[in-house]
Amino acid sequence: MSKYWSDVVHGLTPYVPGEQPKLTGLIKLNTNECPYGPSLRVLQAIREAAGEDLRLYPDPDARALKETIAAHHHLQPEQVFVGNGSDEVLAHAFHALLKHEAPLLFPDITYSFYPVYARLYGISSRQLPLDAQFRVVVDDYLAVCAEGRVGGIIFPNPNAPTGIALELEEVARLLTGCPDAVVVVDEAYVDFGAETAATLINRHPNLIVIRTLSKARALAGLRVGYALGSAELIEGITRVKDSFNSYPLDRLAMAGSIAAIQDETWFAHTRERIVTSRHQLTAGLRALGFQVLPSAANFVFARHPTRDGAELAARLREQRILVRNFRQPERIAPFLRITVGTDAQCEALLQALAGIVQGTPAVLS
Repeated sequence: MSKYWSDVVHGLTPYVPGEQPKLTGLIKLNTNECPYGPSLRVLQAIREAAGEDLRLYPDPDARALKETIAAHHHLQPEQVFVGNGSDEVLAHAFHALLKHEAPLLFPDITYSFYPVYARLYGISSRQLPLDAQFRVVVDDYLAVCAEGRVGGIIFPNPNAPTGIALELEEVARLLTGCPDAVVVVDEAYVDFGAETAATLINRHPNLIVIRTLSKARALAGLRVGYALGSAELIEGITRVKDSFNSYPLDRLAMAGSIAAIQDETWFAHTRERIVTSRHQLTAGLRALGFQVLPSAANFVFARHPTRDGAELAARLREQRILVRNFRQPERIAPFLRITVGTDAQCEALLQALAGIVQGTPAVLS
């Protein structure tokens, strides 16, 4: 605490990211990173961009990257916004589009950055509970919209940390039923099993879709995210960005991102490997007695009926395996969020868990 802090800072509880340990030799399944390296075309593009032009500012409009993203999603460049990771894109969307007199709606179990941004920007919010199966209930949001008290809606699809996806028809029904509210669909994990809402953009002017290259494109270290929506909504976000930082993406990030989006062969192959490993990991966890929620993401959300989630996470860490456990809200405290790693990493995790819950000695290769 400091007497020099503003009232805003005094009232903030910052987001806590997943641990990025300094130790080597860990099996890191706690931050939903891709277990495989990026496309070789990405590395080559970055090497080619690392030349004398680094003395010059990058294109503030990132036009080439916007054109690549627009072509990928069958949209126009004016319908694309790019930023330094999807978290920055989300922050600008909160500031530009979601601050209204009526409250912002989001699920009670969801990405924990949303309430942080709401507090940061002074946005009133209301959390609507997931149902008993941890699913978003669209009718609950429609009921609030019918009362005319909605300043905006945001949710991940698939949701985080549950991994459960909302069907595209339900997203469309929400957009139609709440036409006066901006609806932000955060699609950080959509490529692993859900349907993108980007196909709905030209029919619904109140829709913003947020994407990232950190997960399915294996570029978490490059920090590139983007938003898709009507030109009017994108202009609003751009006005905030240009009042904050006109050059959020550097030359290397733009070059690597373009190459990543264009390498569809690498993307399809890597995505299939992760989805296949997810199915195998889910089956292995269930064989050990875990309840595993149906995941459409690159992670699973699982609990054991007789073991505390924090205890399991601590015991796994003793064996140099990192997973994520959330103490709040209390309803999800028993669960572990486990990133889908390589097959060898997933097998090591299952062996370690077998040793913990069944007393079977772990034999790690």
